[in-house]
Amino acid sequence: MLTIETDSPEATWQLGHLIGTLAQPGDVVCLEGELGAGKTTLVQGLAAGLGVSEPVTSPSFALIHHHHGRYHLRHIDLYRLSPDQVPELGLEELLEEAGVTAIEWPENLPRGMLPECLYLRLRTLRAEHRRALTLEARGPRAEARLDQVREHYRPGRVKTQ
Repeated sequence: MLTIETDSPEATWQLGHLIGTLAQPGDVVCLEGELGAGKTTLVQGLAAGLGVSEPVTSPSFALIHHHHGRYHLRHIDLYRLSPDQVPELGLEELLEEAGVTAIEWPENLPRGMLPECLYLRLRTLRAEHRRALTLEARGPRAEARLDQVREHYRPGRVKTQ
């Protein structure tokens, strides 16, 4: 597990960019946090790290946005769904396709459906724009990615747990 504190949206974006730069086909990044915690900002950085040049916005109403860069990026937002509605998305089939997947609100997945992923919890701290991002590996692929983030992340304060 790794906790990184950021002090601006740019620093949150920068962490996402690093994750996108390190990402490989089949990687899944899950982002949990209250509204305004920086989930979409992090995905925007992730997309930039994958070489996506088009604007990246929250797919709250569309549910899934597709972006093309070095690898295909699927940006999924489960905020408006209950766990019993998620299977209708065909998420398991999407995860079998090549590319990288970012899932906002993974806590809305049905029990037992969470894929192997780099799981990020974003918490808003008391000071404006300060966030605590806790990264946890769920599976061997995610563990390798977390090790790479640990090795390459420089700015901000990093706490290893």
